[in-house]
Amino acid sequence: MKIRTITMRQIGMTASKIGWFLLGAMLLPGCATQSDYRPFKSEKNIATTERHPRKQSYNQPYRVKGKTYYPLKSARGYKAKGVASWYGWESGHRTAMGSRFNPNALTAAHRTLPLPSRVRVTNLTNKRSVEVIVNDRGPFITSRLIDLSHAAAKALGIKGTARVEVMALD
Repeated sequence: MKIRTITMRQIGMTASKIGWFLLGAMLLPGCATQSDYRPFKSEKNIATTERHPRKQSYNQPYRVKGKTYYPLKSARGYKAKGVASWYGWESGHRTAMGSRFNPNALTAAHRTLPLPSRVRVTNLTNKRSVEVIVNDRGPFITSRLIDLSHAAAKALGIKGTARVEVMALD
């Protein structure tokens, strides 16, 4: 009995195709892992401003895209108007404070307010307002003042961006 050897070229697989196949086979199991994300169901999912010392690393000066930001020592008296945007696709990613981002919680990101801070955001177009906890850094687009979670943006009636007023409550 004669054994015939078949080369990969005869099968139609080049080395690069084999490499891509193996890479895909290694990455595929990562897609099936269970997420820690839990949908917003109660007040327990809302971040609080208690027990977070202002000396934490997330309240120290930091650098993003070549620019250094200096977080405020206190949010007392903070009031500003600007453009708000929202984000929600980062579900499960870590915030600057280390907690998992939940797009269904009333949270926000700000470049310089101390973390955490409680603020009232008012949509200047429709006068709706909502209280949120600032627990992340951003937005790092110069023209934007604050990034809201999807739930906060929905409560304010924001679909893209909107002019808002941000007032600290702490």
